[in-house]
Amino acid sequence: MKEVMAVVRMNMINQTKRALSAAGITSMHAKDCLGRGKGLVEMISLGGAEKQYEEKIQELGNAGRLIPKRMITVVVPDKLVKKVVDTIISTNKTGKSGDGKIFVMPVSDSVRIRTGETGDETLDE
Repeated sequence: MKEVMAVVRMNMINQTKRALSAAGITSMHAKDCLGRGKGLVEMISLGGAEKQYEEKIQELGNAGRLIPKRMITVVVPDKLVKKVVDTIISTNKTGKSGDGKIFVMPVSDSVRIRTGETGDETLDE
């Protein structure tokens, strides 16, 4: 089984939940988070900041700020990982910086507290 963690734009969370649900993935967690990608520092601003130009220093200060995002976590059997990843990509891809990122990690076990079931029995099929 795998954990698929996706960080997406705040305004895309409802579409992503609907798309995953339509794909048969109903169990998920979501939470607010802050983050940023690689980003690029504009070299003109960097040069101006080095020369102590106040407006360029302020621009540079905003370059690394953290952006509000939404983190979705889904744990699924190995056979559903591609479906989950493809669904998240197709729902969130605009082709612009900030579309998000997906991480896929192994999970060694899962236990349903109420029944004591373990493994894939506790997950969406």
